[in-house]
Amino acid sequence: MNFDLTEEQQLLAESVRRFVAQDYGFEARKRILASDEGWSPQAWRTIAELGLTALPLPTEHGGFGGGAVDLMAVMEAFGEALVVEPYLATLTCSRLVARAGSAEQQAAILPRVADGQAKLAFAYLEDGARYDLRHVNVRATPQDGRWSLRGTKRVVLHAPMADRLVVSARGPRGTALFLVDRPGAVNAYRTVDGMRAADVMLDGTPAELLGGEDDALPAIEDAIDFATALVCAEAVGAMRSANAATLEYLKTRKQFGVPIGAFQALQHRMVDMVITLEQARSMASLACTEVDGHGQAASRRRIVSAAKIKIADACRHISQESVQLHGGMGMTDELKVSHTFRRLTMIAQQFGDADHHLERFASA
Repeated sequence: MNFDLTEEQQLLAESVRRFVAQDYGFEARKRILASDEGWSPQAWRTIAELGLTALPLPTEHGGFGGGAVDLMAVMEAFGEALVVEPYLATLTCSRLVARAGSAEQQAAILPRVADGQAKLAFAYLEDGARYDLRHVNVRATPQDGRWSLRGTKRVVLHAPMADRLVVSARGPRGTALFLVDRPGAVNAYRTVDGMRAADVMLDGTPAELLGGEDDALPAIEDAIDFATALVCAEAVGAMRSANAATLEYLKTRKQFGVPIGAFQALQHRMVDMVITLEQARSMASLACTEVDGHGQAASRRRIVSAAKIKIADACRHISQESVQLHGGMGMTDELKVSHTFRRLTMIAQQFGDADHHLERFASA
């Protein structure tokens, strides 16, 4: 399989790399994290101006009709820069709207996402669910031609900055999807990697049914697999950044009058990190290719889970080795590698850890 980028994808990748290099350096990111909002409206406008929010959307709604493979270079660049804006959450919800929403809902939402006016977040995790998408206790009740939701969603990434939420809830015919204006009952907090998330309490919250009442679980699984493939690509970028920082440190840090990179034992560990990165990149490419295909859902689940297992192991290996090879400095806030360590630790858990995906792979 050819994993090389096309000319158009290479040009896009260069544009994104220029953006993060000029406007999203490590010091700029620290200022964004320290702000009350936890994200940068200016960075979001630039992301939209580059066409990145429109890239995977249907052409009839102002998008470019791209797929996960087209987004790989974007996610790798965002992973290297540790971008905190709600890009992946918005794309995941956009995919749900495009796959499950009515024509009117698509026309109302997707063009606003394409031009950067709308930010979305997906509320699907609940107490006791772990990573089981079928575990849905939030209840949807018809009320005066609309719907009301009751229950609590946990760890809704980017909910504090989202304009609307897509919420999974139990309806009369199974799991359904609903659009909710961001409710006031939100317990916002920072995750360990600096992202903003929230627990969302729904107490008779008005909601709009997304699409029909039929079981939305296949659309949810498709969107989460799409997001999982993209977060694998993001991990590749973050791991590449960790490797580059570690190699530079080995070349410059001296002990006994020589760079510590001259010690063979450390060279072997660095080589293992490089090999791990290349294996992870291959699996991320395979996952992105698979979610862009039109094959069986079982095949998609199997490939995506295989990639996430490899990515989770690679995140653990490279993040821990990069910190250890930096010594005690590797855990300080002043070094980017410590922030990369935290992001890789979160990615290893996001959308399912290695144990969850190993079980899913075996049953697919």
